[in-house]
Amino acid sequence: MPGRRFLALLVACLAALVGAGTAQAVIVLQSSISGIKLGMTRPEVRAKVEPSSVVHGTNEFGPYTVFRYFRLRVTFQGNEGATAVSTTRRRQETPAGIHVLSTESALRAAYPGARCKTELGAFRHCWIGRFQAGHRVTDFRISTGRVRSILVGFVID
Repeated sequence: MPGRRFLALLVACLAALVGAGTAQAVIVLQSSISGIKLGMTRPEVRAKVEPSSVVHGTNEFGPYTVFRYFRLRVTFQGNEGATAVSTTRRRQETPAGIHVLSTESALRAAYPGARCKTELGAFRHCWIGRFQAGHRVTDFRISTGRVRSILVGFVID
């Protein structure tokens, strides 16, 4: 009997871990990736998981900090709340099942309102939201017909 109880406990623990992993693998359009929400402070993000590296710098918009994780980046432009979260993780997906390596046609079928455009002759992307300062967007970078990265962020300029 102790063996059965152990097996039942093991199965319950594994089920809980699988459920927890799934909950974190969601991309909420215009809001969050992997549970990291736009507007979260650096301490709030660190409380979820410690970054593997931190980069500080300055660009045309002012000072910024980037927390780097495995195939995930959180940007704090202006060093306030999170202004962008991007991923190249294949297991992160939207509620409609779009993830890195999904085809552009699958993306357009899942989100008919998404706009797609090739910029500067080489950079292709599809997005949901408005590219106007202060608005939130979800941007899907496309290369060779497939999603290569997904970004949720505030439009700065």
